[in-house]
Amino acid sequence: MPTRILPAVGDADAVRSITTLLSQLPDAEPVTPVVDSTQLVDTLARLAAESVDELPEVVVVHERIGPVPALELIREVALRFPAVGVILVTSDASPGLFQAAMDYGARGLVALPLSYEELASRVQAVAQWSVGVRRHLGAAAGLDVFTGVGGTVVTVSGAKGGVGATLTAIQLALAAQASGRSAALVDMDLQTGDVASYLDVQFRRSVVDLAAITDISPRVLADAVYRHDTGVALLLAPGEGERGEEVTDRAARQIVSALRSRYEVVVVDCGAQLSGAGAAAVEMADLALLVTTPDVLAVRGAKRTVRMWDRLQIRKAEETTVVVNRFSRGSEIQPPLIQRITGTAVAATAIPANFKELQGAVDAGRIHELDNKGTVKQALWGLAGELGLVKTPEGAVQRGGRLRGDRGAVSFRRRRELGP
Repeated sequence: MPTRILPAVGDADAVRSITTLLSQLPDAEPVTPVVDSTQLVDTLARLAAESVDELPEVVVVHERIGPVPALELIREVALRFPAVGVILVTSDASPGLFQAAMDYGARGLVALPLSYEELASRVQAVAQWSVGVRRHLGAAAGLDVFTGVGGTVVTVSGAKGGVGATLTAIQLALAAQASGRSAALVDMDLQTGDVASYLDVQFRRSVVDLAAITDISPRVLADAVYRHDTGVALLLAPGEGERGEEVTDRAARQIVSALRSRYEVVVVDCGAQLSGAGAAAVEMADLALLVTTPDVLAVRGAKRTVRMWDRLQIRKAEETTVVVNRFSRGSEIQPPLIQRITGTAVAATAIPANFKELQGAVDAGRIHELDNKGTVKQALWGLAGELGLVKTPEGAVQRGGRLRGDRGAVSFRRRRELGP
């Protein structure tokens, strides 16, 4: 049986060199190369959704792949697709890098410039390992074995403090869980996170407890999360805000990848202040939401955030969705204007302004007990439906609470305040 090999190489010259050598290997079947980390993960997820047997036996990752660094990418592939063997191609063949690559989940390392004999030997060994793993997974089909189809990661960020990002994140996770999907909620607002307060949760463990762990096993993950009465798995911010610095961008990637491999929906509350951990989560997310209110200061904040994400190559504006909170038809600033200002998509579902409906539940720390008939809860759960986070009965139509907002003119003064 031929060995399917997927090269992940960003450099055009390196692509030609690697694919030429791979095509000369005995019983090798190189597939179309991917050019960046996002395309690699998306390709593997699509194949895994069909069957584990559709996955390539070997993935060859070049050291200059991006935007996610090669070692971080290897870690994500190893966590999400454990039946795939990864080989790192690098100009640095030092013992230190070799050990780091093994720690991150690589099955082999090949030095540049490429040698046919070394590449053939590594590919053959890794392919045999991959076949053995798949045989084991097949024999254990009746057990609770993760087969590599990752869950959906949604990040929720605030244009500025107090716009309702945490409330939005909590209700999205609750809606997903209530519909029958396994959901996890991560408080990545590491210094000022309030998820625990909103849900009146007393906890000992937090996201910091996973920061120093290089291999987050299912058992380690289960020990760190708090199972809420609603069924949602909570991974909370530390009680001591200064400890948030322990969660690096690398740790955040490992934590989010581990959660993605165990839950169908992972909602990450990133707060309004950008940290390295929050930036890593936004970069990895399948859906990145930015919550704003329809006022000058918040929309300016949304615009700044979108531009900063673009400058730092975290996320492009067109890959971000703005959620308008505290919306009313009488607002001078309407969603179409927010869309033009930020250059993002804007969710069709807007969250109405009705703090009186929320105040009692917020003060009591029982935000999960909002009235099902309340306009705010209905809108937030409608947003979850619009984003595809909830299961719906076969044949049912999701109603996203689409806006019919006033598209009338906004005063010249407001346009000047908001900027072009």
